[in-house]
Formats: sequence, structure tokens, C-alpha cells
Amino acid sequence: MMHIWGRLSSLNVRKVVWAAQETGAPFTRTDAGMAFGVVKTPEYQQLNPNALVPTLQDGELVLWESNVIVRYLCAKYAPALYPLDLAQRFDAERWMDWQQTTLNPAGVGAFIQLIRTPEDKRDPTIVAKSVAAMAPLLTMLDQHLSRQAYLGGATFTMADIPVACDMHRWFGLPQERPALPHLARWYASILARPAAKGVLDQALS
Repeated sequence: MMHIWGRLSSLNVRKVVWAAQETGAPFTRTDAGMAFGVVKTPEYQQLNPNALVPTLQDGELVLWESNVIVRYLCAKYAPALYPLDLAQRFDAERWMDWQQTTLNPAGVGAFIQLIRTPEDKRDPTIVAKSVAAMAPLLTMLDQHLSRQAYLGGATFTMADIPVACDMHRWFGLPQERPALPHLARWYASILARPAAKGVLDQALS
């Protein structure tokens, strides 16, 4: 049986747990990281020398890096989510890399300030900078989704999982946001997926 190490308060762990639930394959999970500890132990660092979460154990295979794990889970256990056509697959890969290199860094500042920083210690300039960085990215997503149902085309694929986890975090922040109807329609369809339950319905922390 697969085993996932990591706490659900982590965006990267949410990706992996959701992907695992999409596959229907049985798995277990151990809370790890931050208040749960575990990641600094020698035993854990033999699995993941970065001392971060998530980590996946699937038989003899051990993987870290959340988007890699999502790709692996879809390729092995849910091939309908892992495009076989090379052009479609690398289109999905592009969105997954964009989430890690562009979308996530833009939004993390506001998340840290508004959720993980005590109110009397928050820096509004960091929030404003994060909001400004996210604005064109959200507009780009909205425009892209005006042309197709999901990031990769007409059907849900692995590409949607990392980006939707970032949107779960962004939409959960206590702040006003501009109306982006196509992004909102896509996100509503994501929330309706049975496999997203227990992941995207969790409060931010």
C-alpha cells in the first residue's frame, strides 16, 4: 500500500493526497512537518534528505517533490489523467511547472501574512506586493479558461491539480478579489470532484 508523509495544511501535500484520491488506489498518510515534527529525524531523512514534505513510498519506490509525485500517481494509477499524446502531456507539464515557478511564489507572501502571521505583526506591503503579482496571473488563467473547460483542454488532467491547490489557498484568503468568471467556473467544477473532498474543503492554516 502507498504511504504519504505530510500534513494537510501543506499545499504540496494537498496536491499529492488529492492525486492519490483521484486514482482510487489505497494509501495511508502520516502527519509530518511543522508542529508534527518527524521530518528532522534520521529515519525520515533517509527517505527525503531535504527534510520536507511530502514524501511518497510506493513499495520500494520513494519519491519527493510534489508535482513529480502527482505525475507518477497519475501515470501509474490513473492513466486517464496522464495524457499519452506528447503534445498534450507536455502542455500539462508546462502548467504544473508554471504553478511551482510562477504562481506559487506570487501568492505565498499574502498567504504567510494573512494566515500564518499574527495580525499585529503583519506587513501590508508584503500583502500588496503579492496581490499585485497575482493579478496578471489570475487574468491569464481566466482568459485561458474562457477557451476550454480545463487547463489541458476538454477534460480534467494532472495539470489541474497543482494549480487548483494554489487557487484553494488564494481563494481562502480574507481579501477582496476581482470577478474572474471563467476561473470561478473552473474552480467550482474542481470543488465538485469527489476526490477533492477532504483536501480542498479544508480551512487554511
